[in-house]
Amino acid sequence: MNVITARKAKPYKGIAMEGILAKWYAKNTGKNLTEFSSLAKRIAAQLQPGDAVLEIAPGPGYLAIELARFQSYRIAGIDISYSFVSIARENAACAGVQVDFRQGDAAALPFETGSLDFIVCRAAFKNFSDPVGALREMHRVLRSGKKAMIIDLRSDASDQSIADEVAKMHLGQVGMFLTRTVLGALRKRAYSKEEFQRMIKATPFRHGDIVEQPLGFEIGLVK
Repeated sequence: MNVITARKAKPYKGIAMEGILAKWYAKNTGKNLTEFSSLAKRIAAQLQPGDAVLEIAPGPGYLAIELARFQSYRIAGIDISYSFVSIARENAACAGVQVDFRQGDAAALPFETGSLDFIVCRAAFKNFSDPVGALREMHRVLRSGKKAMIIDLRSDASDQSIADEVAKMHLGQVGMFLTRTVLGALRKRAYSKEEFQRMIKATPFRHGDIVEQPLGFEIGLVK
């Protein structure tokens, strides 16, 4: 039995991101693609042409699509939301890039052992009902020496750091209010640095590089 923290198992909230809610999220996050472009550049600097890359929980697919603009990478995205998969496929087609977006579970990745060169999971890990299972799957599907990156909200993020982040999104007043409210609610599901350390220790990764940022963590894991 994998008892990592005192928390009870969490339902996978990502399943609720369907229909109108998924479209609202896609519209709001799509208003400012600078963050996705910047992160894609950082990831591309670590890759070689032809590398197999997976984004777990890509949502509307903006990051995977930005990455696909750079080189001839083999990029896939796995999301629990059927609506997000459909939206991401449409966005990729409009952008003229190839990304294999599929519906699936982070704790049961449909990839062969040791078949991927890089994994990224942004703003979604806190929603996984089986976070340790997801970490173990990341380790399983990575090639030896390859890396996974997790970027997510931290449980002790301040109201001010949330407000500062939302201010960068170029939203209207209603959009800013709703986004601050959503992030405040999601903060309750987020993990502390100590919780991340315990979860990672319970997997074959054993340890990770956890960089603290005002709003969240960036975690690097190497197989």
